[in-house]
Amino acid sequence: MHASRKSRGHGHCGRHGYGHGWGHARGFRGGHRARRGNVRAAILALLGERSMHGYEMIQELEARTGGQWRPSAGSIYPTLQLLEDEGLVKGEEVNGKRVFSLTDAGRKAADEETSGTAPWEEAAAGADSPLGRLRVAAVQLGAAAMQVGRAGSDDQISRAADLLTETRRRIYAILAEE
Repeated sequence: MHASRKSRGHGHCGRHGYGHGWGHARGFRGGHRARRGNVRAAILALLGERSMHGYEMIQELEARTGGQWRPSAGSIYPTLQLLEDEGLVKGEEVNGKRVFSLTDAGRKAADEETSGTAPWEEAAAGADSPLGRLRVAAVQLGAAAMQVGRAGSDDQISRAADLLTETRRRIYAILAEE
């Protein structure tokens, strides 16, 4: 393997044991990431917008931070349990999923804890760097592709797939410019 490619983190298994080519030394999974966000405040803020299940919160926070912050289930679910124990959220089974919403006390706590900057904005600080901009663009592209997949006609889905294939080729061509 060419030394410069290896130094960028390609071609090895990052700390998580896989090598997906996202530049593990400083990329999407294994390297430098935004500082951890305030999970409690983020949950309260999200539930202030609408009821959600835990995994939905994880996805929403990842999307809102352009991939900079993806809290683990090991931080979301214990925090939800704590908030439920405190009487700030209530959970109920809806279509086989535990969906959480704010109680009246939870709305008050959300107003107190989330005044000012949204927790996900604090966690995404640095998203205006070149790598941060790439992450945001990739997440937004993925969301657009998924929306076409959910709502598009067969022709629209086919055209979107062709466009994504061409875009992938052009991105690899950028790396080949070296």
